[in-house]
Amino acid sequence: MPEFKVQSLLKSTTVAVHDVCCRGECRHRSAEECASSTQLVFPYRGLYLRHVGSVQSVADANHVLFFNAGEGYQVSHPATGGDACLSLTVSQSLLRELAPAALLQRRDQPVFHHQALRIDERAQVLVALLRHSLRHGGIEPLEAESLALTLVGRSLGPRTTHAPGATRARQRLVDRVKLLLASDLTRRWTLADIAAEIGGSPVYLTQAFQQVEGMPLYRYHLRLRLARALDLIADCEDVAALAQDLGFSSHSHFSSAFRQAYGRTPTEFRQAALAGML
Repeated sequence: MPEFKVQSLLKSTTVAVHDVCCRGECRHRSAEECASSTQLVFPYRGLYLRHVGSVQSVADANHVLFFNAGEGYQVSHPATGGDACLSLTVSQSLLRELAPAALLQRRDQPVFHHQALRIDERAQVLVALLRHSLRHGGIEPLEAESLALTLVGRSLGPRTTHAPGATRARQRLVDRVKLLLASDLTRRWTLADIAAEIGGSPVYLTQAFQQVEGMPLYRYHLRLRLARALDLIADCEDVAALAQDLGFSSHSHFSSAFRQAYGRTPTEFRQAALAGML
């Protein structure tokens, strides 16, 4: 079986959208690859690591990754289960228009300074709506193009993105926490559990995570679980069972958290995604 499965969901002169699924069997660094054009990659399932030289980025549903044209990279899969991403390739002229100058190394060719940025809940919703509606045929090309560009603009907006901060050592420590969370996404982790697995005190881990990611550890974990719900909801008819599978204490707890994050209930989101009512 091939390691990758790539499905083209949309292709126009403005933007191309691909759904990329990987079996994730390569635990160590892959051979070096290189993107022919700059791509914005939105992981929506699973986790992998991307390596550009000595810089490591965790690819999970809370981030957008930048695959710069002509820049070599490697990937590894420390977590089992594989991963899936929505990949967007936007025309260079539009990407230069959408990307704030502070994020780019140069204006004539869109090359990003950062390897990844954290995105907010609204961007996560746009990823899920774009993928589900294209996959189920519930959206016209013009609307899909507009939605894709809205997603790009949202993901690059200074009020909705967060670049990793702190020292390299603290970033690596936080990366280990992310890998641990991904290893059992539905587990009801405690700080003591995480500290026992990672090493260090709960206080230090809490402070380091807040400094690197700009949000509390518990909220980061909650957003990963809700992003998994976004991935599954379009094909799920039993929302209560989904809530249980994702480790929520009850259907009402899940629905409340989903609505607070995404502005609609799981059932409302499912109806909108399948009907193309974006």
